[in-house]
Amino acid sequence: MVLLMSRILCILFCLCLSVPAHAVPAIVDYVLDGDTFAARVALADDTKITVRVRLINVDTPELNGGCDAEIAAAYRAKERLEDLLPIEAIVDLQNIKDDKYLGRIDANVILSDGRDVGDVLVKEKLARRYNGGRRKSWCEK
Repeated sequence: MVLLMSRILCILFCLCLSVPAHAVPAIVDYVLDGDTFAARVALADDTKITVRVRLINVDTPELNGGCDAEIAAAYRAKERLEDLLPIEAIVDLQNIKDDKYLGRIDANVILSDGRDVGDVLVKEKLARRYNGGRRKSWCEK
């Protein structure tokens, strides 16, 4: 188990060393919520891993939100992410960074038509820009 965890951490570290201009292809496995999904990534040595990917620099409402309006908005954001990232879709991960949660990375997710998924969600008012720190409530008027 320790060896497996060490290998996973090493692989995630290598993913995080990607230079910003370098795109890592990934295959969508499933969507967790409005700003996070799981993807399969093939590494250089033919090792394939599944990693959770959080859209970088955006925030979407939480499924277990603080009010009914936030929860409803969270389901709309998740459904839209599922539309943008159907299972087995191939996307490019760019600007990969380590995330605060083990086993998850942050990245720009680029669709085959060149659109950034985070930008799409922000333009459609399903997400807002986020650069760390305390999150603004989705329940405030």
